Amino acid sequence: MSTTAYPLTLLYDASCPVCRLEMDELRHRSVAGQLLFVNISAPDFNLADHWPASSSALPPTMLDMNAALHGIGADGELYTGVETIRLAYAAVGLGWLWAPTAWPVLRPITDMGYRWFARHRYSISERLAPLVNVIAQRRAQARQRRMQRCHDDHCEM
Repeated sequence: MSTTAYPLTLLYDASCPVCRLEMDELRHRSVAGQLLFVNISAPDFNLADHWPASSSALPPTMLDMNAALHGIGADGELYTGVETIRLAYAAVGLGWLWAPTAWPVLRPITDMGYRWFARHRYSISERLAPLVNVIAQRRAQARQRRMQRCHDDHCEM
C-alpha cells in the first residue's frame, strides 16, 4: 500500500442503499479530510474531473467502477474492492475492523465475498431495506445526541 494514499478519493455508487449507508458513516468519521467522496451514479459524474493527471494507472471504466468500489490515492495510485475499504476504514481509525481481511487465509475469501456482494448489491439492499433504514436512523440519532452535547466548540463524547 502506498504511504501517500490520503486523501483517498472514494468512487462509490450512492444509488446502492447499503453502499450509501457505509459511505455516509465514513464521511461523518472523516473529520480530518482524509477521505473524499464521489458518487459515480450522479447524473453529472465525469471521471476526468477526479482522475489525477499524475496517475500512471489506466482510469477505470464505468463497468469497472460498477463492479467494485474504487479509490484514487493522493499519489494517483488506484485501489479497488476490499483494499479500498481497508484504506478507508484505516483513515478514520477503524482499520482494525478490516485488517483481518488482508490475512493470507482470509483475503481470497473476503475478496470473493466482496465481488459477490458488488454484483448483487441492489437485490441485497432491497432485501435489507428495513435494516438499512433502522441503522441509518440510529446513526442519525447518535450524531444528533453528540451534537447536543457539544457547546462552545467542546464536545463530550
